Amino acid sequence: MRSGVIGFVFMMLIPPAFCQEIKGKSNSIHLEVNSGEAGKPAISWIWPDQVSSTTKTGTVTINAGIRSDKKIIKVEMYVNGRIPDSDRGVGISPAANFDYTIEKQLNLTSGTNEIKIMAENEDGVTAESRIIHVAAPVVTQRTDYALVIATNEYDQWNDLINPVFDATTIGNELKENYGFKVDLVINPTKSDLLRKLREYNSMNFLPNDQLFIFIAGHGKFDDLIKDGYLVCKDSKRVDETAESYIPFSYLRTAIDNNPSRHVFLVLDACFGGTFDQAIAKRGEDDNMYTEITQTEYINKKLKHKTRLYLTSGAKEYVPDGRAGKHSPFASKLVEALRGYGGKNKVLTSQQVFWYVERVRPEPRFGTFGDNEPGSEFVFVAH
Repeated sequence: MRSGVIGFVFMMLIPPAFCQEIKGKSNSIHLEVNSGEAGKPAISWIWPDQVSSTTKTGTVTINAGIRSDKKIIKVEMYVNGRIPDSDRGVGISPAANFDYTIEKQLNLTSGTNEIKIMAENEDGVTAESRIIHVAAPVVTQRTDYALVIATNEYDQWNDLINPVFDATTIGNELKENYGFKVDLVINPTKSDLLRKLREYNSMNFLPNDQLFIFIAGHGKFDDLIKDGYLVCKDSKRVDETAESYIPFSYLRTAIDNNPSRHVFLVLDACFGGTFDQAIAKRGEDDNMYTEITQTEYINKKLKHKTRLYLTSGAKEYVPDGRAGKHSPFASKLVEALRGYGGKNKVLTSQQVFWYVERVRPEPRFGTFGDNEPGSEFVFVAH
């Protein structure tokens, strides 16, 4: 998470008697000074410099100074009564204005956080605390859409067993457990599918809306044209000019021009990898945190425009699988969805690829069109 500009809500003013002025290079810095009891260290807060402060970010750097006539033997920092799990100790160092200074970066949670510093010298222990309110991140309105297309039945091509079963299972998972608005299209003709793509290209999407597209069925490849094709229900078996198919190049352009900023295409069809022009032209391809809240993570992931694809293979045939058992590729995709994003309930497109990457033939994952570096697609489980 990026550290941002920190804004403060002043809840309490420090009496002048407890302040002293330290001259900086160009500004005066006011520090609260705890006079402390005789023989005990005195802790002075540099940041946060108020008893109660508010920040817009969960990553903060705590600064304090310590005065002590005796040697400091231990310094500990607590967040909400506990030493942070990742804590490796608090470092202290001499400074011009104090006997010791403390600087430590902490990760806070949304809401109220109590930060306590405890210092111990050879004669005694003293502790000082501060309250930091971390403002909850803005929850950006978002609707997730899924266009799920599958073809089992063909007029001239051999019928398939699993595409509709795969698509129905995936659609149900997305609807019931991830809150997607699912549009299931079964056995479409070429004109049906083209109209559906135009329908989605005419929709109005909000900036963080997402569109997941899953297509399962027959695919073919033309070595002469160097393009792959999606075979529709009414596509001809013998069609030298490929007029009855939908070229992957058209599919790529249509989806890239969809108004949704975040699109993830999953293509489970033979020769699906040739959706990537590079694979189509050269043949077989080579293999291509700080803890933050779920909302912050989602907002961060949806910052960049997304154009991602995942295919069940490269320039090759892919298996349909056994009846009622899903295709090997779809089976792993369903397995990824049924992990429900782990403890954070967020499954990313990259994690989906990790689930399917060992399937044979080897799936392909990449970007297309107007994708921005750092883009991601997220599935947020309920």
